[in-house]
Amino acid sequence: MTVRIRPAHRSDIETLAELIEEIERFYGSTEIQPLEERRSQVEDALFGSPPLASALLVEDEAGALVGLAAYSFLWPAAGSSHSLFLKELYVRDTLRRQGVGARLMGELRALAAARPGCSRVEWMTDRDNSGARAFYKSLGFTEFDGKIVYRVDSGTR
Repeated sequence: MTVRIRPAHRSDIETLAELIEEIERFYGSTEIQPLEERRSQVEDALFGSPPLASALLVEDEAGALVGLAAYSFLWPAAGSSHSLFLKELYVRDTLRRQGVGARLMGELRALAAARPGCSRVEWMTDRDNSGARAFYKSLGFTEFDGKIVYRVDSGTR
């Protein structure tokens, strides 16, 4: 199957909001925000002033959205450089194991390499996500055990 990878556009907001539901269900969530809330969040995140993130989208031959890579640039990284941080990599089940995820990772690496001062690409996956871990290993990436991730809800101290 032929796919096209491209940056997200404002015209993708509705479809991205729908894909977010699919991603949430993939990760086991049963409480999904209403579509209008998701639309608003996608618009704010990708097209607000300033945007909070960027996204590469994957379209299939029919033009349907079948995957995405959501990322942000973070500073500082090594020294005074910055990094591209991949927050979400998702490909619909029907296209998994067909090289789409590998192409997305290649596009992200190219974006980082083309951006002056960007020293690396970073991302995380859950320890119990054996599929993702195997995927990244198959691309030749090694796991980095040097960090511990902390998380707290924004309303909590």
